Amino acid sequence: MTSLNQDIKQKLSNLNVLEKIIAVNVVVFLLASILRFQFSWFELPGSLWDFVLKPWAIITYAFLHYDVLHILFNMLWLYFLGRMFLNLFSPKMALNIYFLGAISGGLLYMLCYTLLPSVFGENSSLLGASGAVRALLIFLCAYMPNQDIRFFTFNLKLWYIGFAIVLMDIFGVLTGISNPETGNAGGNLAHLGGALLGYYYAKQLLKGQDIGAGFEKLMDNVISMFKSTTKGPLKTVHKNKTKVGGYTKSDFNEFNNQKKIDIILDKISKSGYDSLTAEEKQVLFKAGK
Repeated sequence: MTSLNQDIKQKLSNLNVLEKIIAVNVVVFLLASILRFQFSWFELPGSLWDFVLKPWAIITYAFLHYDVLHILFNMLWLYFLGRMFLNLFSPKMALNIYFLGAISGGLLYMLCYTLLPSVFGENSSLLGASGAVRALLIFLCAYMPNQDIRFFTFNLKLWYIGFAIVLMDIFGVLTGISNPETGNAGGNLAHLGGALLGYYYAKQLLKGQDIGAGFEKLMDNVISMFKSTTKGPLKTVHKNKTKVGGYTKSDFNEFNNQKKIDIILDKISKSGYDSLTAEEKQVLFKAGK
């Protein structure tokens, strides 16, 4: 059993941040399926007034799926987008966009259902990671719109994909309003909320402003509250003579590599991904791996 636990821990430690989110989603889905239990207390209510009683739902709803196809398509999208995103940007930025996308999608959903109950209906709830996944997708489409994506035997510009998906979501909202019993207006509203966040995030980042920095700092502060501050016993310290100024050679190499990546990302923000040389693209690809 100990060996199995260690093996699981090692495999989980090798996952990137978005793959870890996929793992959490799958575990929650399996628990709900096996136990035949619905986590209604973690679903996002349509009413802002009901939301006051469970504010955590603005995050937790994005980890709930009760339908196999629902979680399958969301996690497939997240997996492929994650591979592309993390070749270019940091894991923390991926988390910023993912969670802010979930929040934006949830807020747009609640706003519409609270202000226009006669149009969108009442006593509904929202669940699923679609809004968060849309934020990552539209971010990439807006940040490097002319990047080619191979689709079977031909190439498509990223912005073509983003534009088509947003149009489908708008159509989904309209269809859901006209046929509330068979449509999914609430889910498509969350998609659009996530898409708006992803688009705005990308456009601001191209201007040199990371709008997720404040959210990242807030999350770091929350996490630090749960870290142990208890000091351990005094330890004997062995001085490593191979260090220079407290840093090893590998530390300097890591710093230089990160500096290269920062310069390349700055070039992307100013001139776009297509301006990179083959060598610079290779550096990003290796860093992502």
